[in-house]
Amino acid sequence: MTSIRARLTIAYAGALMGTMLIFAFALWTARRGEAYHDLEPYVSAEADLALNIIRQTEGTGQPVTTPQPDSQETLATRPGISPAVSAQLASIPDYLIVLDDSSRVLYASSSVLALDPDDRFALMQQAIVLPPTGGASVATIGSQKLVFAVRTPPAGSAVARVAAAASTDPSSGTALRDLITTMLVTAPLLLIASIAVAYMIAGRVFQPVDRIIDEVRAITDGRSLHRRLPVDSGGDEITRLAITLNEMMERLSTSFNALRRFTADASHELKTPLAVLRADVERAMSPTSPRTERLIALEEALQETTRMADLVDSLLTLARADEGRFDLHRERVELESLARDAFETVAILGEPAGVTVTMPTSEAATVLGDATRLRQLFLNLGINAVKYTPRGGSVEITLKRHGSSASFSVRDTGIGISAADLPHIFERFYRADRVRSRSAERGGFGLGLAIAHWIAEAHGGTISARSRLGRGSTFTVTLPVVDDLGTVEQAGQSEASAVV
Repeated sequence: MTSIRARLTIAYAGALMGTMLIFAFALWTARRGEAYHDLEPYVSAEADLALNIIRQTEGTGQPVTTPQPDSQETLATRPGISPAVSAQLASIPDYLIVLDDSSRVLYASSSVLALDPDDRFALMQQAIVLPPTGGASVATIGSQKLVFAVRTPPAGSAVARVAAAASTDPSSGTALRDLITTMLVTAPLLLIASIAVAYMIAGRVFQPVDRIIDEVRAITDGRSLHRRLPVDSGGDEITRLAITLNEMMERLSTSFNALRRFTADASHELKTPLAVLRADVERAMSPTSPRTERLIALEEALQETTRMADLVDSLLTLARADEGRFDLHRERVELESLARDAFETVAILGEPAGVTVTMPTSEAATVLGDATRLRQLFLNLGINAVKYTPRGGSVEITLKRHGSSASFSVRDTGIGISAADLPHIFERFYRADRVRSRSAERGGFGLGLAIAHWIAEAHGGTISARSRLGRGSTFTVTLPVVDDLGTVEQAGQSEASAVV
C-alpha cells in the first residue's frame, strides 16, 4: 500500500508538471504574439527601404523602369524595373512586390517567384487590395501567416505601390523550438529536484504522525490506557489529532474501568447467593436433615433464586438499553395517577418500617411515555427512600407542573449520601460505603438508580440528586409534558427539589 507521504509527493509532482505545461503554453502563446509584433517594424522597414531605393533612383534622373519583352514568342513589351534598381531591390529578403498604377507587377522578389502559382497569385492579390498604411497588417497565404507593409510613392513616380511581406512561421517556429529545448533540458531537473524536496518536506511533516502511531500502538495493548500522547503547544492539525486521541483514550479508559468494576461487582453479587443456594440445596438433599429444616432450606433457596432472577433481569434491562434494543411503548400517560399509585405502594411499604410517607402536592401533567417504565422509575425512587430512612423518619413525594415540564420529587430524612459518593450514585453496582456496610439489612444490588437514570433519559428527561450525609436526600425527575394536541413541549430548566 502506498504511503500518504508517497501519494502527496506524486500529487505534488503531477501538479508541478501540469503547472509547467500550462506555463510553457502561456509562454509560447505570448511569444507567438510578440513575434507578430516584432515583425511589424521589420516588414515596414523593408517596404520603406524599397521605396527609398526607387525615390533615390528617380532623384538622380536615372530610369526606374525599362521596357521588357512580354514573352519570348512575341515582340510586345511591358514596363519592368530597370536592372540597376532590380539589383538593389534583390538585396531585400523575404517577399517584395512593386506595382505600377495599372496594378501590373514591375518587380517580384525571388521568394515570391519561388511560391506555387496559387500562393503567388494570392500574395499578389493581397499586395493589390491591402490599403497603404504607416503600419502593417496580417494576412494568410496558403499555410503561412504573412505580415504585410504597403507603401505608395509620391505622385509622378513610375511606381504606384510597394508591398513587402514576411512569414511569421520561421520566427514563431524558432521561438517554439527554443522553448521546447529549454523545457526539455530544465523541466526534468526541476521536476527531480522538486520531488526530492517535496518528499523530504512530507517526511518532516509526517514525523509527528509516526510518533503518534508508535505511541498509540504502545498504549492500545489494553494495559497502558493510563498513558497519554504528548501534546505540543501549537494549534495545528497534529496537535488537534493528539488531543482528540487523548480524549478518546480517556473515554476508553473510563469504559474499561467501568467494565472491570461491573464484572467484579456482578461476580460479587452472584457469588454470595450462589454459595447460599448451594448450601441450602445440599442441606435439603441431606438424608439426615429433618423435614422442617429441609423446607426452611428450600424456602431460603427460593428466596436467593428470586433475588438472582431480579439481578439478572436488571442486568438484561440495562444491556438492552445500552444496545438500543429496548423499545418503549409510548402513549399519553397521566403522571398524577402514576404518582399516586406509587405513593400508595410506598406508603404500604413504609408502615412496617416505621416511616411516614406523605404526598402534599400532586398536580396534573401529561407526558408521552411508557407507563410501566415510568411507574418503575417512581417506585424505585420511593422504595429507595423508605429503605434508607431510619424508623421514625419521613418520606415526601411531590408532583408539580412547571410550564413545559413536570417534576417528580422524592425527599427523605434518611442517612443521606456523602459529597464524594454523590457523583457516582447513578453508576451500575455503585453503592456508598455507608450503605454497603448495611447491605445485609438493605439487600440492594446498586442497579436501581442506574435503571432509573436510563428510564428518565429514554423519556427525554433528567434525574438529579441532592443530599447531605445524615440529613436526607432529594431525588428529582424532570420530564417534558405534552400539550392538548399531543406534541411534546420543551422541557423546562427549573427543578422542584430542596435539600433537607
